[in-house]
Amino acid sequence: MSCPICGKPAAETYRPFCSKRCADVDLARWLKGSYVIPGDLAEEEERAPSDELARPVRPN
Repeated sequence: MSCPICGKPAAETYRPFCSKRCADVDLARWLKGSYVIPGDLAEEEERAPSDELARPVRPN
């Protein structure tokens, strides 16, 4: 198996990556949102909380 980031052979310690650096590059891509699953925008809007639910309730 080759490293999905650089193509070098994978190291057992960092499998499927070849090194800690390539594992960290992959993690950074996940955290920045570079990897996304395609979907319909309407699906995201249905799951997003509405503004009314996000507002704190003030006691009277």
